[in-house]
Amino acid sequence: MWPKAKYAILVLATLAGLASPAFAQSSGAILVEDFESYEPGEAPSRWSWPHLGHRSLLPIEKVPVRDDDFFEIVEEDGRRFARAYTKNETVQIGRENGNGYDWNLRNHERLAWQWRAVELPQGAREDRRNLNDTGAAVYVMFDCRDWLRRPCSIKYSYSSTLPIGSTHRYGQLYVLVVSSAQAGMGNWIRIERNVADDFRRFFGREAPERPVLIILWGDSDSTRGVSDVHFDTVELLD
Repeated sequence: MWPKAKYAILVLATLAGLASPAFAQSSGAILVEDFESYEPGEAPSRWSWPHLGHRSLLPIEKVPVRDDDFFEIVEEDGRRFARAYTKNETVQIGRENGNGYDWNLRNHERLAWQWRAVELPQGAREDRRNLNDTGAAVYVMFDCRDWLRRPCSIKYSYSSTLPIGSTHRYGQLYVLVVSSAQAGMGNWIRIERNVADDFRRFFGREAPERPVLIILWGDSDSTRGVSDVHFDTVELLD
């Protein structure tokens, strides 16, 4: 059995839409991950852990094991999905473009996924650096770096406190709240984002043709809280 990946950031990396967890894929959809091929209790082995500011990726089996911070496969009612749990820490795993999927924004502008928040860090706010925790997030990263080597990134957030549609900027990172505890927790939500449009909106230019990385993320270190969130069915849509 795989060790739990104790950093709950899953890298795979349109306003928020709500839907049932059962849905039909579009004819041109590319499935990035549905977690059905893993055994319960495993870590998703096709994913890696972003290391050194996302400049490199480590195999999951080399990630330090911590009881309070992990990423594992869970089965519920015959459905398998990824659970990210963190207590006063950050957890992440990521997946590079070309590693089992081929994402060209010219053909597939939209990214879709499902998630469910069981617990989010209390009082966390993406717009305040000292409270900047996000119990669940999906990052999309691009190979356009500033002088500090920071990539262009969009962070789609499930916020503890901010309303849907809120935005904030940290250098090359733009945060967009697409789900919020204000609208409730505990149910599966399906999100669709037109990433090409979002990039154009935030960066003021056309997006690079090929995003380099997708990340699934959870953190609670700033508030010293707890996040317990679930991810499922990540896909690219035309």
